[in-house]
Amino acid sequence: MTRLAATRAVAAGNALGEGIVWDARDQSLYWTDITAATLWRHCPATDATRTWSLPEPLACLALCEAEGWMLLGLATRLAFFHLATGNIIPVCDVEPGMPTRINDGACDREGRFVFGTKHEPAGGGPASPLGAFYRLDADLSLHRLALGRVAIANGIAFSPDGRTLYYCDSPTRIIRCCSYTAGGEAFHPRDWVDLSELAGEPDGSTVDAEGGVWSAQWDAGRIARYDARGCETRVIPLPVARPTRPALGGADLATLFLTSAQPDNAVGARAQDGHVFAVPVDVPGLPEPRFAGTPPVASHH
Repeated sequence: MTRLAATRAVAAGNALGEGIVWDARDQSLYWTDITAATLWRHCPATDATRTWSLPEPLACLALCEAEGWMLLGLATRLAFFHLATGNIIPVCDVEPGMPTRINDGACDREGRFVFGTKHEPAGGGPASPLGAFYRLDADLSLHRLALGRVAIANGIAFSPDGRTLYYCDSPTRIIRCCSYTAGGEAFHPRDWVDLSELAGEPDGSTVDAEGGVWSAQWDAGRIARYDARGCETRVIPLPVARPTRPALGGADLATLFLTSAQPDNAVGARAQDGHVFAVPVDVPGLPEPRFAGTPPVASHH
């Protein structure tokens, strides 16, 4: 088996790089630096990079079917964002009045946005299970999924046929999965991969064309692939301690891109922390699903 190695793709220097997706339409990467409240775009073919400043931390994002629009998971709400004008069109508040914020999210195969929240305790300290998982439908209605409470919702990804949802509550160090209906209901949640022996936690995930799940592992300095049975098939060591989320992209969808974060303090810091990395892989990905909902017509004025 060839040894895969990660190289720096974008010298982003993010404090908390996250949420990376590959847009096959414009052959570009999009991701967020959460704490800097900044949306990033990078086009590998031209090496052009652009950023947009946002009014609150941006936790996750989704491509939209509507040309030129993105769906943003800001800290407290979901909103449409128009890339050309910078217009922000609010969709709904999420968990108002709660000490939580939106965290990870991804579109399902039918074009709905599935996301979760995390507890942000005042003054720091460990997160408590106050967060939850939600689904935003194309008609912009919000529904809570029957997956219980979580401290840090993460790792949201869908099997190629869309009928299995992968997710985790990061501090538990267990990647879970559940059955997922064509109508967007989650049922039969179960433990899938136990990482309790790992020195870190499962963070963001993506799924390749064979149904393999790539899991970025925070504070473990690695990304690992699991086959549909949950057996580890690849481990790639990384030059950063805190990888956050992978995306399969490039012209042939056979490059694994990865965001990363800086450590909480200078102890243990590495020169490459916060950059975006690329790894050539032998199983390509799938085109990133797009959110099927459309912004109100008034937003075009």
